[in-house]
Order: sequence, then structure tokens, then C-alpha cells
Amino acid sequence: MTYPKRFSELPPYVFPRLRSLLDGITPKSNPIDMTIGNPMHEFPPWISEVVIESIQDFRGYPPNDGTIEMRDAISRWLKYRYDVNFNPNDQIFPLNGTREGLFSAVLALCPETKNKAKSVVLMPNPFYQVYSVAAYAANCEPIYVTATSENGFLPDYSNLSPDILNRTVAAYICSPSNPQGAVASEEYWRSLLLLSEKYDFKIFSDECYSEIYRSKPPVGALTVAQGMGISTERVVLFNSLSKRSNLAGLRSGFAASGPKNIAALKTLRNYGGAPLPLPVQRVSEKVWGDEKHVVKNRLLYQEKLKLADKIFDTNNNYFSPEAGFFLWLKVNDGEEIARRLWTEVGVKTLPGKYLGREDKGLNPGKDFLRIALVAPIDEMAEGLKRINKCLFN
Repeated sequence: MTYPKRFSELPPYVFPRLRSLLDGITPKSNPIDMTIGNPMHEFPPWISEVVIESIQDFRGYPPNDGTIEMRDAISRWLKYRYDVNFNPNDQIFPLNGTREGLFSAVLALCPETKNKAKSVVLMPNPFYQVYSVAAYAANCEPIYVTATSENGFLPDYSNLSPDILNRTVAAYICSPSNPQGAVASEEYWRSLLLLSEKYDFKIFSDECYSEIYRSKPPVGALTVAQGMGISTERVVLFNSLSKRSNLAGLRSGFAASGPKNIAALKTLRNYGGAPLPLPVQRVSEKVWGDEKHVVKNRLLYQEKLKLADKIFDTNNNYFSPEAGFFLWLKVNDGEEIARRLWTEVGVKTLPGKYLGREDKGLNPGKDFLRIALVAPIDEMAEGLKRINKCLFN
């Protein structure tokens, strides 16, 4: 039996790989899992009422393009949050979680060849793993661009050769970034947008962590593009309710872009996708329109980030994230340290190596751990204190 060659270069997925690393180890302390970014804060209590009111809608097929009420709510949120005007009829597309859109965007929007050569999709390194598998699925070449402390944990695509840039059809950027929590500035966006105009490629802007920040809301790609007079077809913005509203299980997100891009995404789903169940859309309509729970959620994460700063205050290798809910902690060997932490103090962390790829023989995540700050604050604090004591004191 044969299998597609296009996926042959993929390593085992992150979490099965972690299970293999820690398999058979019995921790000496009560376990604390700090691996996955699974939000645990409360979501709005009135959501259950909306679900009950719309429960009968599970009987029918949902609209492929999303309800007009949901698209209207997202359009209003985009105006409120980013000060951009997007038509809910042809510039907004509800997604079955942003992973659907981040994957489908390459399939729907990226040609297989450019300038008579194989197309390139750029992505930061480390990165959210769906970026690379989307490139492979579309028969494009993924190019991993290292993001380290030297470049502010954001990839510098401008340093790539003209040969690569002339073949580039899309560039992923995550801001605030997963795993480092770095935020793209207006200057960064301007530079990337100018580069995309010069070499004619699209920007896939993954802004799922945009509502978890310390003080200043991260600037969005669409805001900067609009200020520069750049076409809405140049940028596809992705966001969701997973982190903003602690509703990862709802699988509700959206893409916002120009009418041509959105039309292509809709066509792809018509043939091979699955729209959100109608009760999910009804909930989403309400949640995008409420900011009170978002403020409360953000305050909890701000408290957690301050506590993490205090615990690692004397650690010179500690990078204090600007936003998001991960710590990107520098150690010596992430895999070795993850095994040690699980064995000695019962804290499960994720080796940064699993989120990166080798670039010139070096994986930029090799010497890091990703630590999720999603657990209740007392449990999170206990986990961080165990890590600090085990590794640095």
C-alpha cells in the first residue's frame, strides 16, 4: 500500500511526540500539565441559554457562508477592535475554528507555481504546525524563517533572497506570536506589507491571541494595510473565540479579507468543508458582541503574567512575553529538561523543538520549553515555582 509523498517529510505531531518522550515515567510529585493552550477561564454564563434556545437547529443543515447575524457581529467587532470597515456579505467568512481557515487558505488562494517555478509559502520558525501541512497539501514549498530574540521573535522575511521571494505566494505571520508572545509593531506590518506588494504575495495574519495582552492592544495587519491604502485582497486575517472568550471547544472563528479571497474560500468549503452548526453560530453572534467577559479574561491573564515575571525575576534567560498565554523559557536541551521536570517535579511542559524545524542544521526551538499559563492561577503558580526551583535554584 502506498501513501502520498507530499506528507512524507512531516515529523510526528507535537503531542504524540511528547507522549513518546514521557512514556513510562512516573513523576515524583502530583502532576501539573502546562503543555497545551487549552483555556480554562470561565466563559459567559448566558451561553447555555443561547444553546438551549437554538437546540432544535441541530436538525437542519447550517448555511455554508454563516448566518448574516454572525457576519454582522464580526463586522461590528472588526470596526470596534481594528477600526476597519468590512462588508459582512462578501468580506467575512465564519470558520470551523481558525485552523480550518489557516489550512484552507493555501489550498484556495495559492497557485502551485509562480514565475515558472514551484511556489513558496513563508512561515515563522517555530510556528503553528498547520502552516507547514497546508503548504505541503497545496504542493508548495514551505520556507521556515527563524524567529529568535535577535529579531524580536518575529521572522524577517525581507532578508530572504529574491529567488525565494519571487516564488513566494503567501507568508504566514502570527501576532501575538505562538509560542513567544511577541507582538508585530505598526512598523513591522508596514515593512511586510511593502514587501508583499513588491513581490506580489498574500499575508495570512494569524491574530488568534490578539485580545490577551498586558496594556496596549496589538495593532492588526488590516488596520495598517487600510492606512496604507493597500487592497483588502492582500491580507487575510484570522481570529476566533477560542482564546478571546475561552471557547476553544466551540470551534468558531472567521477569516476577513477582500471579496475575491473570501469567494474562493467559500467555494472550497462548498465542495470539501463543513460549516459551523447553527447553534454554534447563534452563540457566536452573541459572544462577538460582548466585551465584558473579554476584559475579565484579559485581567486574569495579566495577573498570571505578572506572577510569572516575579517567579522568574532573577533568571537572565527568562523572556517576559508581551502578549498571549505562553512562556518561552530558555533552557539547555528542551527534550532533556522536559523529561527531567516531569520526572523530578511532575510538571509537564512542551519541548520547543517540536514546534520548529531545522534551519541550516539548527532548530531554533531546541533550547526552549513552551509553558502554558491556562490553569487556575494557584495551580499555575505552583507549576512555575517547581520549574524555577528545579532548574534555576
